Amino acid sequence: MATAHELPDTADLTADRFRSMSGASIGARDLPPPSGAGLPPGPGWPVLVQSAALMRFRHWFHPYLQRTYGDVFTVRLIPGGRPLVFFTRPEHAREIFAGDPEVFHAGKGNAILGPIMGRHSLLLQDSMEHKRARKLLMPAFNGQALKGYRELVSQLAADEAEHWPDGATFRSLDRMNALTLEVILRVVFGVTDADRLAAMRPLVNATVDISPVVLLGWGYPWLQRMGPWKRTVDTQAALDRLIHAEIRERRTAPDLVERTDVLSRLIRAGADEGEQPLSDTELRDQLVTLLLAGHETTATSLAWALRELGQHPDLLRRSQEAARGTGPDGPTTEDDAWLEAVMKESMRLHPVIPMVVRTLMEPATIGGVDLPAGTTVGPSIIVAHQRPENHPEPDAFRPERFLGQNPPTNTWIPFGGGVRRCIGAGFAQMEGVAVLREVLARWDVAAVGPEEPKVRNITSVPKRGALVRVTRQ
Repeated sequence: MATAHELPDTADLTADRFRSMSGASIGARDLPPPSGAGLPPGPGWPVLVQSAALMRFRHWFHPYLQRTYGDVFTVRLIPGGRPLVFFTRPEHAREIFAGDPEVFHAGKGNAILGPIMGRHSLLLQDSMEHKRARKLLMPAFNGQALKGYRELVSQLAADEAEHWPDGATFRSLDRMNALTLEVILRVVFGVTDADRLAAMRPLVNATVDISPVVLLGWGYPWLQRMGPWKRTVDTQAALDRLIHAEIRERRTAPDLVERTDVLSRLIRAGADEGEQPLSDTELRDQLVTLLLAGHETTATSLAWALRELGQHPDLLRRSQEAARGTGPDGPTTEDDAWLEAVMKESMRLHPVIPMVVRTLMEPATIGGVDLPAGTTVGPSIIVAHQRPENHPEPDAFRPERFLGQNPPTNTWIPFGGGVRRCIGAGFAQMEGVAVLREVLARWDVAAVGPEEPKVRNITSVPKRGALVRVTRQ
């Protein structure tokens, strides 16, 4: 492995990414500013206030807008006051997810993430670029690959759970974040060197733990020279050096063909089909995307799941039985299904991501509403998961909603939908089941104190860290 002074100089790559992926035109290149005429109603507040409310107070703001303006409403965002039109009914979500991907561009809708994820990120690509990247990434997340990852995920989860002190009270979010980060670094990145792992962990945590104010600030590139924006750029430059070093070393690893981590699979991707392989920059962007999309999101859902089980002794007992296994040879398919239902209900009741967005490249009609090109549209995950007609008793934690069935289509959408559905959805659910099994097979869990969501970057997390007390069984 390269020593610190041998790390590649990637400062220019980082600077170019921030220069090209931020600014007043972020997410709106080559699009005319849509007229406000004919758009659905929405608040008349200043654009900055609407943007702050959407980013910082989303759990109040989404339901407030739906109650005030109905099932379709418009919010205007910085920079430039571009409209974001929310839809809240499942039939609306179906139209958006089924929309022509040449018209409904998800990449432009996610452009606020560009300075961190990079232009080659699967979340930011559209059209043929997205189709090519998804084809190359898919084999690393198919069913056979997931089976290969499960054993290492279980080992990491068992090691984490074994080291908890009996009777301790702690922030489950912190422990789940530490665990899912280790899963990403070892299973996805394939990093095993202790020094590099130690160097990457704090940089990844700093990347994840940023304020919504920093994200909004990408619209004003001059901010990158000061305060938290400069610190974010510096963090990314340091992380880029480590990731590029890992990529370059992995390409020449003598055991590359035998390695099963996601990075090694992506380096080999396309070779047998004659596809153009992913470049170092493309690999970096996809790895950071998988890191940000699959680390904190899964950790947060696990923390909420442990807290909810800690408030419902009957559900905890049933989950512990499933974790230990109810069959003569250990856990059964039904046991896995119950633990998966716990994870799914955690994602429903406590959505980590608030919305799924697309930017219209041409005029389109959704739910009978005619919308001009340049408008960003999307289902509100927060509202969809709270509607009682979608989920009876929506404030109750009821995993049985997902046992042997799923809620009606487009009423549970934590992974989006259509051709842009999250490529890591299967990985996240496999990881969630594996972690719950290792934790609940060892520990009784009790929730401690009140809890509510708060916004961190684009995600929502438990404000107090989902405090739990664990007692060894």
